[in-house]
Amino acid sequence: MIASFGHEALMSILSHLVFIALSWWALQALRIDKLIKPNHVVQARLLYILLSIVIGSTVSNFFLDYLLWSQQLPLIFQNVIL
Repeated sequence: MIASFGHEALMSILSHLVFIALSWWALQALRIDKLIKPNHVVQARLLYILLSIVIGSTVSNFFLDYLLWSQQLPLIFQNVIL
């Protein structure tokens, strides 16, 4: 049981990192520089980082929840049989 927590933690960390990286890559397609004031490069980069973390974490949580729910779905039928 304890080992499964370790596996879940590792999968969660990797999932979050992958989806944050994917959201960073996807945000590079936007032209946010048109909305940013001149000479605010550091703030614009920080905005990209924060948006990547928010989007990536949200998508990762969705997929991890979906995976957990799909693993728990067979438990419905165990309770019906008993």
